[in-house]
Amino acid sequence: DLARLAGCQSAGVICEIMNEDGSMARMPDLKKFSEEHRLPIVTIADLISYRMRHETLVRKAEEAELPTEYGNFRLFAFENDVDEMTHVALVMGEIRPEVPTLVRVHSQCLTGDTFASKRCDCGLQMHRSLQKIAAEGTGVFLYIRQEGRGIGLFNKIRAYALQDRGHDTVEANHALGFAADMRDYKAGAHILFDLGVRAVRLMTNNPEKVAALEEYGLTVAERVAVEIPPRSANREYLRTKRTKFGHLLSMVGQGEKPR
Repeated sequence: DLARLAGCQSAGVICEIMNEDGSMARMPDLKKFSEEHRLPIVTIADLISYRMRHETLVRKAEEAELPTEYGNFRLFAFENDVDEMTHVALVMGEIRPEVPTLVRVHSQCLTGDTFASKRCDCGLQMHRSLQKIAAEGTGVFLYIRQEGRGIGLFNKIRAYALQDRGHDTVEANHALGFAADMRDYKAGAHILFDLGVRAVRLMTNNPEKVAALEEYGLTVAERVAVEIPPRSANREYLRTKRTKFGHLLSMVGQGEKPR
């Protein structure tokens, strides 16, 4: 990728740097090495981010009819050339670029979407969004493969274990060495463009998601709230979303200290 981005032949050499004691150098060692020899460091994540920002890397792989309890959708599978993730879009009705489309960009949550976990509001948000699209007769439900705010299923379960011991969502991610939210919406924006969407009425409580889609060229004509009443098992989680992530949640008590 680096050679191609530099306008050169797509070729490269892979080697590993060793420490003086014969062990393989890891990032802390490589940072010292790069400073000593004035060599830049580029991570795989940097390459993915750059290519996702400057290239259209998702492609429509297949489509099929999907009858559901909310009505009939067209199901599109999109593949990603960088990380080989498969994302899906459920489309109802006609998509017209000049008309803002009702859209939900939903990050995968196995525990909430599939197992009806009460620790979060994800599964109920998914069903509420599909209901809203069905009521209007047109819209897009986009299901993005970025479990656990982008840290993956295994690390999400590790974060849950930390939350069981008193950490909140942000603290748990930080304790595992991750940013509070690792999600990225570039692939989602590319998919919406491919489907013919140019302006959206975005179903979300998260202002950051609005800003992210606008950053990639979509027009957010309206934010449509998709708030779920808190339950005892997720009240603290929702309070953290409001307090630390800025989510617009009116049903969670104001002025309470997050956990």
